[in-house]
Amino acid sequence: MSAVTEPTTAAGTGSLPTDPAEIARLDRAHVFHSWSAQDKVDPMVVVGGEGNYVIAGDGRRYLDFSGQLVFTNIGHQHPRVTEAIAAQAAQLCTTAPAHATAAKSEAARLIAELTPGDLDSIFFTNGGAEATEHAIRMARQFTGRNKILSRYRSYHGATQTAINVTGDERRWPSDTATAGTVHFFGPFLYRSVFHAETPEQERDRALEHLEQTIRMEGPDTIAAVMLETIPGTAGIMPPPEGYLAGVRRICDRYGVLLILDEVMAGFGRTGRWLALDHYDVTPDLMTFAKGVTAGYVPLGGVAISRAIRDHFGQRPYPGGLTYSGHPLACAAAVATITTMRAEGMIDNADRIGSQVLGPGLAEIAQRHRSVGEARGIGVFWALDLVADQETREPLGADRVAATVAACKAAGLLPFTAGNRIHVVPSCTISDDEARQGLAILDEALAVADGH
Repeated sequence: MSAVTEPTTAAGTGSLPTDPAEIARLDRAHVFHSWSAQDKVDPMVVVGGEGNYVIAGDGRRYLDFSGQLVFTNIGHQHPRVTEAIAAQAAQLCTTAPAHATAAKSEAARLIAELTPGDLDSIFFTNGGAEATEHAIRMARQFTGRNKILSRYRSYHGATQTAINVTGDERRWPSDTATAGTVHFFGPFLYRSVFHAETPEQERDRALEHLEQTIRMEGPDTIAAVMLETIPGTAGIMPPPEGYLAGVRRICDRYGVLLILDEVMAGFGRTGRWLALDHYDVTPDLMTFAKGVTAGYVPLGGVAISRAIRDHFGQRPYPGGLTYSGHPLACAAAVATITTMRAEGMIDNADRIGSQVLGPGLAEIAQRHRSVGEARGIGVFWALDLVADQETREPLGADRVAATVAACKAAGLLPFTAGNRIHVVPSCTISDDEARQGLAILDEALAVADGH
């Protein structure tokens, strides 16, 4: 029997610890943290949230430029959503997925209103990784083929198939080379592998590379191409105009399905309901999660085209989840979508991106030699930090960490990935809050400049 750390608060009463030191002690004694060396983690104790701020255990308020993991699209503790969750809990907390509920039916209807084309059937999951797993399973079942093509510099989740589809180094420890996944290079002009000098060259050469990959792998072996509409954790790289439409044409030419991953970029983050709304492209399957409930209750899913839905009209779909369409999660989705619509959050994200964050980050990039490029859209931006602007060598991890520490010391909570600082506040961020965060970031980058 394993040892148990005795609590110092009301044992056996169901009460939660309130002392920040006790919360931290219990965390270190019993919580296993993701993506971390367990002996090195030192998590900040969070005891509350309010709007665009996070409240730490020591009482400090941090302006949240992280969206936590880029999901609190409506900010923290929005009363319309917390009240909807409480009302659903009072009526029906949970039920088996085979049953129909008001929350699940209405959430599916609202999501189907937002999806393009005939993606009108919604399969609910618990999060984005499971959405990836099931979208791929549907594609393989529908086509009778096995291979999935996805780009380098991508992230699709950490379950077994999802991590193999992922195109960054987090895949390596789990990559068995037997998952039926093939990677290719997508467009990224700042770090082009195609020796391109213009967005048009980058687009055309990336499309040619994808088509060559399909030909060399064998079109009849490929079920789908899976892409993040705008890659998120890998660097927030909006594709050049015409790229996604070109991918759609290539997929159609070879009878390959197109799966677009809207898990991070969807539900307002880019200043549109879905990132794909910028590009006039309709996939065969679309995954979503994160912003659909702003993370208040975990929920993800797959939006499914009519043809794929009808494939399973008379034959069972071989997959399911215990909590698919969970009432609390679906009630949170209904409240989130209706609140975003009622309060104009999508328009606010678009305006903040074009009038405040975009121009502000461009000015910051001009002032700091450690910033190679600022790129993004809506409330979805990244600063690519470099040791040398000419060679574009990524800034070292220690200097990035020191820059983040300077941000936190000044009351700003940023999101980091590799050599990048991502600026990803909620869709509700005000002009003053956005400018305050940019000012803190501007000062903190002096640390990065001093490498």
